[in-house]
Amino acid sequence: MPLQRRLPKRGFKNPFRVVFEVVNLGSLERFDAGAVVDLAALVEAGLVSKKAKAVKILAKGDLTKKLTLKADAISGQALEKLTSLGGSFEELRRNL
Repeated sequence: MPLQRRLPKRGFKNPFRVVFEVVNLGSLERFDAGAVVDLAALVEAGLVSKKAKAVKILAKGDLTKKLTLKADAISGQALEKLTSLGGSFEELRRNL
C-alpha cells in the first residue's frame, strides 16, 4: 500500500482565520465617562495583550457610562446596551 494511504490524515488549518480578543462591557467600567476606547486604550488598561490584532466587544456585565468604542466587532446585545446609554460604536475596517 502507498505511503500516503498508510499515514493518518491531519486536519486543515485556515491561514486566513481571525482570532478576536474578547472584552466584556462590564470590564469597560474603569474608563471615564465620555472616553474614547480603542485598541491602544485597552492595551494600556491591561484588558487585551499587546499582540492583539482584533478586538470584539461582548455584552457580559453592565455598563453605566457613555463611551465611544472603536473595535473590530461587537455583539448585537452589546451594541444595544451601549446605544441605550447614549454611547457610540465605530467599526475598524482593517485587513487582518
